[in-house]
Amino acid sequence: MTTDAFLADCRARLAFDLLSNTWNAVVLWALRDGPRRPVDLRERIGGISSKVLTETLRRLQFNGLVERQAHPDAPSRVEYQLTALGRTLLAPIDAVGAWAFEYGDDVVAAQEAACTPSPQSPPPTAEPVNGVSADVAGR
Repeated sequence: MTTDAFLADCRARLAFDLLSNTWNAVVLWALRDGPRRPVDLRERIGGISSKVLTETLRRLQFNGLVERQAHPDAPSRVEYQLTALGRTLLAPIDAVGAWAFEYGDDVVAAQEAACTPSPQSPPPTAEPVNGVSADVAGR
């Protein structure tokens, strides 16, 4: 296994892939205090549909980060909790969250600046179509 993050078989890329899905980190963080039922997770997280939560929990379970516990009670009850492996991701998630708290306003400002045309920018011109400018093509 290589350590070059740009190669497909790199373990760093595996970690980036796990955290690149927004809901993965959010669900892991929501489970940090102990087992939760899916309905409790939805209430705690907000903005996540039942379908997306189910898909996320299955993905996290497949990757060994979350375990599902079915209780034989009547009515049946299911809870999810972090595995020991899943707990190892809490510190990196916390670090990314701290970075976002500190620099989030800078990122938003950069996004807004990119979407706002500068007053010194020349007005947009029509792109040539097949090598012919729009005013020539319209004649």
